Amino acid sequence: MPSTSPLPQPALAPLPASACVEVVVPVYNEQVSLAPSIRRLHAFLTAELPFDWRIVIANNASTDDTTGVAHELADALPGVSVLDLPQKGRGRALRAAWLASDADVLCYMDVDLSTDLRALLPLVAPLVSGHSDVAIGTRLAPGSHVVRGTKREFISRTYNRILRLSLGARFSDAQCGFKAIRADTARRLVPAIRDEDWFFDTELLVLAQREGMRIHEVPVDWVDDPDSRVDIVRTAWDDLRGVTRLLAGARLTRFLAIGVCSTAAYAILYLLLRGAIGSGGANALALAITAVGNTQANRYFTFRVRGRERLLRDQAMGGLVYLLTLGLTMGALALLQAIDPQPSALVEVVVLVTASVCATVTRFLALRSWVFSPLRRQGAIERPILEPLPQRTR
Repeated sequence: MPSTSPLPQPALAPLPASACVEVVVPVYNEQVSLAPSIRRLHAFLTAELPFDWRIVIANNASTDDTTGVAHELADALPGVSVLDLPQKGRGRALRAAWLASDADVLCYMDVDLSTDLRALLPLVAPLVSGHSDVAIGTRLAPGSHVVRGTKREFISRTYNRILRLSLGARFSDAQCGFKAIRADTARRLVPAIRDEDWFFDTELLVLAQREGMRIHEVPVDWVDDPDSRVDIVRTAWDDLRGVTRLLAGARLTRFLAIGVCSTAAYAILYLLLRGAIGSGGANALALAITAVGNTQANRYFTFRVRGRERLLRDQAMGGLVYLLTLGLTMGALALLQAIDPQPSALVEVVVLVTASVCATVTRFLALRSWVFSPLRRQGAIERPILEPLPQRTR
Protein backbone atom coordinates (compact mmCIF):
# COMPACT_ATOMS: atom_id res chain seq x y z
CA MET A 1 0.00 0.00 0.00
CA PRO A 2 1.54 3.34 -1.01
CA SER A 3 2.05 6.22 1.34
CA THR A 4 -0.93 8.56 1.69
CA SER A 5 1.13 11.75 1.40
CA PRO A 6 -0.07 13.55 -1.78
CA LEU A 7 3.17 15.34 -2.53
CA PRO A 8 6.78 14.15 -2.70
CA GLN A 9 8.73 14.78 0.50
CA PRO A 10 12.41 14.80 1.27
CA ALA A 11 13.31 11.44 2.78
CA LEU A 12 13.64 11.26 6.53
CA ALA A 13 17.03 10.40 7.92
CA PRO A 14 17.27 6.62 8.33
CA LEU A 15 17.61 5.37 11.87
CA PRO A 16 20.73 3.50 12.99
CA ALA A 17 20.90 -0.26 12.53
CA SER A 18 20.66 -0.57 16.31
CA ALA A 19 17.38 1.34 16.39
CA CYS A 20 15.22 0.59 19.40
CA VAL A 21 11.56 -0.33 18.90
CA GLU A 22 9.16 0.08 21.81
CA VAL A 23 5.86 -1.80 21.73
CA VAL A 24 3.17 -0.36 24.01
CA VAL A 25 0.25 -2.58 25.03
CA PRO A 26 -2.55 -0.55 26.69
CA VAL A 27 -4.61 -2.65 29.11
CA TYR A 28 -7.62 -2.20 31.36
CA ASN A 29 -8.88 -5.10 33.49
CA GLU A 30 -7.13 -7.78 31.42
CA GLN A 31 -5.94 -10.08 34.20
CA VAL A 32 -6.91 -13.22 32.24
CA SER A 33 -5.53 -12.44 28.77
CA LEU A 34 -2.53 -10.28 29.74
CA ALA A 35 0.03 -12.95 30.66
CA PRO A 36 -0.45 -15.26 27.63
CA SER A 37 -0.52 -12.30 25.23
CA ILE A 38 2.64 -10.67 26.61
CA ARG A 39 4.50 -13.99 26.70
CA ARG A 40 3.50 -14.66 23.10
CA LEU A 41 4.57 -11.16 22.04
CA HIS A 42 7.84 -11.47 23.94
CA ALA A 43 8.65 -14.80 22.27
CA PHE A 44 7.87 -13.39 18.83
CA LEU A 45 10.03 -10.27 19.29
CA THR A 46 12.91 -12.39 20.61
CA ALA A 47 12.80 -14.71 17.61
CA GLU A 48 11.77 -12.41 14.75
CA LEU A 49 12.50 -8.70 15.24
CA PRO A 50 15.99 -7.70 14.04
CA PHE A 51 16.11 -4.53 16.18
CA ASP A 52 16.57 -3.76 19.83
CA TRP A 53 13.13 -3.78 21.43
CA ARG A 54 11.20 -3.45 24.64
CA ILE A 55 7.59 -3.98 25.72
CA VAL A 56 5.69 -1.47 27.86
CA ILE A 57 2.45 -2.57 29.52
CA ALA A 58 0.43 0.65 29.90
CA ASN A 59 -1.96 -0.15 32.75
CA ASN A 60 -5.01 2.13 32.49
CA ALA A 61 -6.17 2.27 36.12
CA SER A 62 -7.24 -1.38 36.20
CA THR A 63 -9.42 -2.41 39.11
CA ASP A 64 -8.87 -6.18 38.90
CA ASP A 65 -5.53 -8.01 39.29
CA THR A 66 -4.10 -6.68 36.02
CA THR A 67 -1.59 -4.56 37.93
CA GLY A 68 -0.20 -7.54 39.82
CA VAL A 69 0.00 -9.70 36.69
CA ALA A 70 1.75 -6.89 34.78
CA HIS A 71 4.43 -6.47 37.44
CA GLU A 72 4.98 -10.23 37.64
CA LEU A 73 5.59 -10.25 33.89
CA ALA A 74 8.01 -7.33 34.18
CA ASP A 75 9.96 -9.21 36.85
CA ALA A 76 10.01 -12.47 34.87
CA LEU A 77 10.64 -11.28 31.29
CA PRO A 78 13.65 -9.16 30.23
CA GLY A 79 12.70 -6.10 28.23
CA VAL A 80 9.23 -5.78 29.78
CA SER A 81 8.22 -2.79 31.94
CA VAL A 82 4.99 -1.42 33.37
CA LEU A 83 3.58 2.10 33.15
CA ASP A 84 0.83 2.52 35.75
CA LEU A 85 -1.69 5.26 34.98
CA PRO A 86 -4.23 6.68 37.42
CA GLN A 87 -6.90 7.23 34.74
CA LYS A 88 -8.45 5.21 31.93
CA GLY A 89 -8.13 5.96 28.23
CA ARG A 90 -6.16 4.36 25.43
CA GLY A 91 -5.11 7.74 24.08
CA ARG A 92 -3.97 8.82 27.55
CA ALA A 93 -1.89 5.65 27.83
CA LEU A 94 -0.23 6.13 24.45
CA ARG A 95 0.46 9.79 25.13
CA ALA A 96 2.17 8.99 28.44
CA ALA A 97 4.18 6.05 27.12
CA TRP A 98 5.29 7.63 23.84
CA LEU A 99 6.30 11.00 25.24
CA ALA A 100 8.27 9.38 28.08
CA SER A 101 10.12 7.00 25.76
CA ASP A 102 13.67 7.28 24.48
CA ALA A 103 13.13 4.62 21.79
CA ASP A 104 13.48 5.45 18.08
CA VAL A 105 10.26 3.82 16.89
CA LEU A 106 7.08 3.64 18.97
CA CYS A 107 4.41 1.02 18.34
CA TYR A 108 1.22 -0.05 19.97
CA MET A 109 -1.04 -3.05 19.64
CA ASP A 110 -4.17 -4.29 21.36
CA VAL A 111 -3.66 -6.83 24.13
CA ASP A 112 -5.82 -9.42 22.36
CA LEU A 113 -3.18 -9.60 19.58
CA SER A 114 -5.95 -9.79 16.98
CA THR A 115 -3.44 -8.70 14.33
CA ASP A 116 -1.01 -11.32 13.07
CA LEU A 117 2.37 -10.39 14.56
CA ARG A 118 4.14 -11.19 11.29
CA ALA A 119 2.99 -7.76 10.11
CA LEU A 120 5.13 -6.02 12.75
CA LEU A 121 8.39 -5.97 10.78
CA PRO A 122 6.71 -4.58 7.60
CA LEU A 123 5.10 -1.98 9.89
CA VAL A 124 8.37 -0.87 11.48
CA ALA A 125 10.78 -1.15 8.54
CA PRO A 126 9.61 1.97 6.61
CA LEU A 127 10.08 4.07 9.74
CA VAL A 128 13.58 2.76 10.40
CA SER A 129 14.61 3.26 6.76
CA GLY A 130 13.39 6.87 6.73
CA HIS A 131 10.67 6.22 4.14
CA SER A 132 7.68 7.13 6.33
CA ASP A 133 6.67 9.04 9.46
CA VAL A 134 3.75 6.87 10.55
CA ALA A 135 2.76 3.28 9.72
CA ILE A 136 -0.61 1.64 10.26
CA GLY A 137 -2.06 -1.80 9.90
CA THR A 138 -5.14 -1.83 7.69
CA ARG A 139 -7.95 -4.35 7.57
CA LEU A 140 -9.62 -2.63 4.62
CA ALA A 141 -6.95 -2.84 1.91
CA PRO A 142 -6.41 -5.47 -0.76
CA GLY A 143 -4.29 -8.23 0.70
CA SER A 144 -5.84 -8.04 4.16
CA HIS A 145 -7.53 -11.12 5.59
CA VAL A 146 -10.14 -10.35 8.23
CA VAL A 147 -12.41 -12.54 10.31
CA ARG A 148 -15.12 -10.60 12.12
CA GLY A 149 -18.87 -10.21 12.33
CA THR A 150 -20.99 -8.37 9.79
CA LYS A 151 -21.97 -5.66 12.31
CA ARG A 152 -18.39 -4.68 13.15
CA GLU A 153 -17.37 -4.86 9.50
CA PHE A 154 -20.21 -2.50 8.53
CA ILE A 155 -19.41 -0.04 11.34
CA SER A 156 -15.71 0.00 10.48
CA ARG A 157 -16.24 0.61 6.77
CA THR A 158 -18.91 3.25 7.43
CA TYR A 159 -16.68 5.12 9.89
CA ASN A 160 -13.72 5.21 7.51
CA ARG A 161 -15.98 6.37 4.68
CA ILE A 162 -17.20 9.21 6.91
CA LEU A 163 -13.56 10.20 7.48
CA ARG A 164 -12.90 10.27 3.76
CA LEU A 165 -15.99 12.33 2.97
CA SER A 166 -15.77 14.80 5.88
CA LEU A 167 -12.04 15.16 6.54
CA GLY A 168 -10.58 14.08 3.20
CA ALA A 169 -8.80 11.15 4.86
CA ARG A 170 -6.50 9.27 2.50
CA PHE A 171 -5.68 6.46 4.93
CA SER A 172 -7.94 3.42 4.77
CA ASP A 173 -8.30 2.19 8.37
CA ALA A 174 -8.14 4.65 11.26
CA GLN A 175 -9.00 2.35 14.15
CA CYS A 176 -6.95 -0.80 13.62
CA GLY A 177 -5.08 -1.35 16.90
CA PHE A 178 -1.72 -1.86 15.22
CA LYS A 179 0.30 1.29 14.57
CA ALA A 180 3.84 2.65 14.69
CA ILE A 181 5.38 6.11 14.59
CA ARG A 182 8.87 7.55 14.58
CA ALA A 183 9.71 9.09 17.95
CA ASP A 184 10.60 12.47 16.43
CA THR A 185 7.22 12.51 14.67
CA ALA A 186 5.41 11.55 17.88
CA ARG A 187 7.06 14.38 19.80
CA ARG A 188 5.74 16.77 17.18
CA LEU A 189 2.19 15.44 16.80
CA VAL A 190 1.12 13.89 20.10
CA PRO A 191 1.13 17.09 22.22
CA ALA A 192 -1.41 18.57 19.78
CA ILE A 193 -3.87 15.67 20.11
CA ARG A 194 -6.80 16.47 22.36
CA ASP A 195 -8.55 13.11 22.61
CA GLU A 196 -7.56 10.75 25.42
CA ASP A 197 -9.51 7.68 24.37
CA TRP A 198 -10.34 5.73 21.20
CA PHE A 199 -10.41 8.73 18.85
CA PHE A 200 -6.71 9.33 19.58
CA ASP A 201 -5.77 7.15 16.58
CA THR A 202 -7.91 9.06 14.13
CA GLU A 203 -6.75 12.44 15.39
CA LEU A 204 -3.12 11.36 15.12
CA LEU A 205 -3.56 10.30 11.49
CA VAL A 206 -5.54 13.41 10.51
CA LEU A 207 -2.87 15.69 12.02
CA ALA A 208 -0.13 13.71 10.26
CA GLN A 209 -1.94 14.01 6.94
CA ARG A 210 -2.54 17.72 7.39
CA GLU A 211 1.18 18.19 8.03
CA GLY A 212 2.02 16.37 4.79
CA MET A 213 3.62 13.43 6.59
CA ARG A 214 3.95 10.03 4.98
CA ILE A 215 1.57 7.37 6.31
CA HIS A 216 2.55 3.87 5.28
CA GLU A 217 -0.16 1.19 5.22
CA VAL A 218 0.40 -2.51 5.81
CA PRO A 219 -2.39 -5.00 4.97
CA VAL A 220 -2.84 -7.30 7.95
CA ASP A 221 -4.40 -10.62 8.88
CA TRP A 222 -6.86 -9.88 11.66
CA VAL A 223 -9.21 -12.04 13.72
CA ASP A 224 -11.91 -10.38 15.83
CA ASP A 225 -11.70 -10.96 19.58
CA PRO A 226 -15.09 -12.37 20.65
CA ASP A 227 -14.39 -11.23 24.23
CA SER A 228 -13.95 -7.57 23.26
CA ARG A 229 -15.61 -5.28 25.80
CA VAL A 230 -15.53 -2.12 23.71
CA ASP A 231 -18.83 -0.26 23.87
CA ILE A 232 -19.36 0.08 20.11
CA VAL A 233 -22.26 2.54 20.29
CA ARG A 234 -20.55 4.88 22.77
CA THR A 235 -17.24 4.66 20.91
CA ALA A 236 -18.95 5.44 17.60
CA TRP A 237 -20.69 8.46 19.14
CA ASP A 238 -17.45 9.75 20.65
CA ASP A 239 -15.71 9.25 17.30
CA LEU A 240 -18.38 11.27 15.46
CA ARG A 241 -17.98 14.06 18.01
CA GLY A 242 -14.24 13.97 17.36
CA VAL A 243 -14.80 14.13 13.60
CA THR A 244 -17.01 17.19 14.09
CA ARG A 245 -14.32 18.85 16.19
CA LEU A 246 -11.61 18.18 13.61
CA LEU A 247 -13.87 19.37 10.81
CA ALA A 248 -14.56 22.62 12.69
CA GLY A 249 -10.83 23.07 13.18
CA ALA A 250 -9.91 22.22 9.60
CA ARG A 251 -7.88 24.74 7.66
CA LEU A 252 -10.58 25.23 5.01
CA THR A 253 -13.26 25.74 7.67
CA ARG A 254 -11.21 28.44 9.39
CA PHE A 255 -10.46 30.06 6.04
CA LEU A 256 -14.15 30.17 5.10
CA ALA A 257 -15.13 31.65 8.47
CA ILE A 258 -12.52 34.38 8.08
CA GLY A 259 -13.70 34.91 4.50
CA VAL A 260 -17.30 35.49 5.62
CA CYS A 261 -16.22 38.08 8.21
CA SER A 262 -13.86 39.73 5.74
CA THR A 263 -16.55 39.94 3.05
CA ALA A 264 -19.05 41.46 5.45
CA ALA A 265 -16.50 44.06 6.55
CA TYR A 266 -15.66 44.79 2.90
CA ALA A 267 -19.34 45.36 1.99
CA ILE A 268 -19.86 47.74 4.93
CA LEU A 269 -16.69 49.70 4.15
CA TYR A 270 -17.63 49.94 0.49
CA LEU A 271 -21.03 51.42 1.29
CA LEU A 272 -19.48 53.89 3.75
CA LEU A 273 -16.79 55.05 1.29
CA ARG A 274 -18.76 55.00 -1.97
CA GLY A 275 -20.35 58.39 -1.57
CA ALA A 276 -17.04 60.12 -0.76
CA ILE A 277 -14.61 58.61 -3.26
CA GLY A 278 -16.78 56.85 -5.82
CA SER A 279 -17.34 53.18 -6.53
CA GLY A 280 -13.87 52.45 -7.93
CA GLY A 281 -12.00 54.14 -5.11
CA ALA A 282 -14.31 52.65 -2.49
CA ASN A 283 -13.75 49.18 -3.91
CA ALA A 284 -9.96 49.55 -3.95
CA LEU A 285 -9.72 51.03 -0.44
CA ALA A 286 -12.22 48.65 1.15
CA LEU A 287 -10.42 45.68 -0.40
CA ALA A 288 -7.04 46.99 0.73
CA ILE A 289 -8.15 47.39 4.35
CA THR A 290 -9.86 44.01 4.53
CA ALA A 291 -6.97 42.31 2.66
CA VAL A 292 -4.55 43.28 5.43
CA GLY A 293 -6.91 41.96 8.08
CA ASN A 294 -7.68 38.85 6.02
CA THR A 295 -4.02 37.99 5.54
CA GLN A 296 -3.24 38.53 9.21
CA ALA A 297 -6.25 36.48 10.38
CA ASN A 298 -5.38 33.63 8.02
CA ARG A 299 -1.75 33.84 9.09
CA TYR A 300 -2.70 33.39 12.74
CA PHE A 301 -5.82 31.21 12.70
CA THR A 302 -5.79 29.27 9.42
CA PHE A 303 -2.09 28.55 8.93
CA ARG A 304 -1.01 28.81 12.59
CA VAL A 305 1.93 31.11 11.92
CA ARG A 306 3.06 32.88 15.08
CA GLY A 307 5.51 35.69 15.80
CA ARG A 308 6.73 38.62 13.74
CA GLU A 309 9.24 36.74 11.63
CA ARG A 310 8.35 37.15 7.93
CA LEU A 311 5.33 39.28 8.90
CA LEU A 312 6.10 42.07 6.43
CA ARG A 313 6.96 39.57 3.72
CA ASP A 314 3.71 37.67 4.29
CA GLN A 315 1.71 40.90 4.09
CA ALA A 316 3.55 41.93 0.91
CA MET A 317 2.79 38.58 -0.71
CA GLY A 318 -0.78 38.87 0.53
CA GLY A 319 -0.84 42.24 -1.21
CA LEU A 320 -0.16 40.51 -4.52
CA VAL A 321 -3.13 38.24 -3.85
CA TYR A 322 -5.11 41.43 -3.15
CA LEU A 323 -4.20 42.76 -6.59
CA LEU A 324 -5.73 39.65 -8.14
CA THR A 325 -8.97 40.18 -6.23
CA LEU A 326 -8.91 43.87 -7.10
CA GLY A 327 -8.60 43.05 -10.79
CA LEU A 328 -11.56 40.68 -10.65
CA THR A 329 -13.79 43.10 -8.75
CA MET A 330 -12.85 46.11 -10.89
CA GLY A 331 -13.56 44.08 -14.01
CA ALA A 332 -16.95 43.05 -12.62
CA LEU A 333 -17.71 46.65 -11.68
CA ALA A 334 -16.76 47.88 -15.17
CA LEU A 335 -18.97 45.24 -16.77
CA LEU A 336 -21.89 46.22 -14.54
CA GLN A 337 -21.50 49.92 -15.39
CA ALA A 338 -21.35 49.09 -19.08
CA ILE A 339 -24.71 47.37 -18.72
CA ASP A 340 -26.21 49.94 -16.35
CA PRO A 341 -24.38 53.31 -16.10
CA GLN A 342 -26.24 54.19 -12.88
CA PRO A 343 -26.56 50.97 -10.83
CA SER A 344 -27.81 51.15 -7.27
CA ALA A 345 -25.39 50.74 -4.40
CA LEU A 346 -27.06 47.44 -3.47
CA VAL A 347 -26.58 46.01 -6.97
CA GLU A 348 -22.93 47.11 -6.95
CA VAL A 349 -22.34 45.40 -3.62
CA VAL A 350 -23.96 42.17 -4.83
CA VAL A 351 -21.83 42.14 -7.98
CA LEU A 352 -18.61 42.99 -6.13
CA VAL A 353 -19.22 40.43 -3.40
CA THR A 354 -19.97 37.79 -6.05
CA ALA A 355 -16.70 38.60 -7.82
CA SER A 356 -14.86 38.51 -4.50
CA VAL A 357 -16.33 35.10 -3.68
CA CYS A 358 -15.21 33.83 -7.10
CA ALA A 359 -11.68 34.86 -6.10
CA THR A 360 -11.89 33.00 -2.78
CA VAL A 361 -10.69 29.65 -4.14
CA THR A 362 -7.75 31.33 -5.84
CA ARG A 363 -6.99 33.23 -2.62
CA PHE A 364 -6.98 30.04 -0.54
CA LEU A 365 -4.73 28.21 -2.98
CA ALA A 366 -2.38 31.18 -3.16
CA LEU A 367 -2.19 31.53 0.63
CA ARG A 368 -1.70 27.80 1.17
CA SER A 369 0.77 27.03 -1.60
CA TRP A 370 2.65 30.32 -1.83
CA VAL A 371 2.26 32.84 1.01
CA PHE A 372 2.22 30.30 3.85
CA SER A 373 3.76 27.38 2.00
CA PRO A 374 5.30 24.71 4.26
CA LEU A 375 8.14 24.57 1.74
CA ARG A 376 9.04 28.15 2.70
CA ARG A 377 8.82 27.70 6.42
CA GLN A 378 8.87 24.89 8.93
CA GLY A 379 5.34 25.00 10.33
CA ALA A 380 5.03 24.16 14.01
CA ILE A 381 1.99 22.59 15.66
CA GLU A 382 0.93 24.36 18.80
CA ARG A 383 1.77 22.30 21.86
CA PRO A 384 -0.21 22.50 25.08
CA ILE A 385 1.47 22.45 28.45
CA LEU A 386 1.88 18.83 29.50
CA GLU A 387 1.38 17.34 32.92
CA PRO A 388 4.29 15.36 34.41
CA LEU A 389 4.35 11.82 33.04
CA PRO A 390 4.16 8.78 35.34
CA GLN A 391 7.28 6.69 35.77
CA ARG A 392 7.74 3.16 34.51
CA THR A 393 8.53 0.30 36.82
CA ARG A 394 10.09 -3.05 36.27
